[in-house]
Amino acid sequence: MPQKKKSVAVKSNTDRRMTETQLSKTPHNPEAARKATTAAADGASAGGASGPKQLASFEAAIRLFHKRNFKEARDLFLEASAGPERDVAQRAHLHVAMCDRRLQHGTVELGSAEDNYNYGVALINSRKVAEARAHLEKALAIAPGSDHIHYALAVAQALSGDLTNAHENLRRAIEIDPRNRAIARQDADFGPFAGQPPFHALLYPEKKSW
Repeated sequence: MPQKKKSVAVKSNTDRRMTETQLSKTPHNPEAARKATTAAADGASAGGASGPKQLASFEAAIRLFHKRNFKEARDLFLEASAGPERDVAQRAHLHVAMCDRRLQHGTVELGSAEDNYNYGVALINSRKVAEARAHLEKALAIAPGSDHIHYALAVAQALSGDLTNAHENLRRAIEIDPRNRAIARQDADFGPFAGQPPFHALLYPEKKSW
């Protein structure tokens, strides 16, 4: 999410590259993950900042963003968006748009499901889980049939300890799009819960428990 969970932000060291064999490093954004897997074979971009420098710029931008220094943050996000790490670049692009909205209007108006989803994913990745849940719940109310919103909300709920609702939303995300099962199996944020009976049965239905 993403995002797609997100995202999208921003956990600087947990959103990572998106490939079919490295789904544990995806942002919480299933839609973006599926798009990124088709592009991953192209490899990292040759231009822009190096990976470590790109990440450092992104982390510095996030700190400025949360201090509401949107102009300075925007410059650093632009720099990070040109680096080789695709997931960091994607999140940087999202935050450039957020900075633009704040600079133009002073506050962000999140009216659509996707606006709330994207912002919720950003909050998950920065570990502002309570705020993330609020935006994702609003997104889901607007677009209740969106698997990526169910998935991101499940992540936020799991991280906040609400495993019952997390299981239900993850179940619904997989029901809408079964590819979410593979994504969740490799998602580090679900790792602590994957072995527990409700999640284990959901993620590994082929394994019978005796």
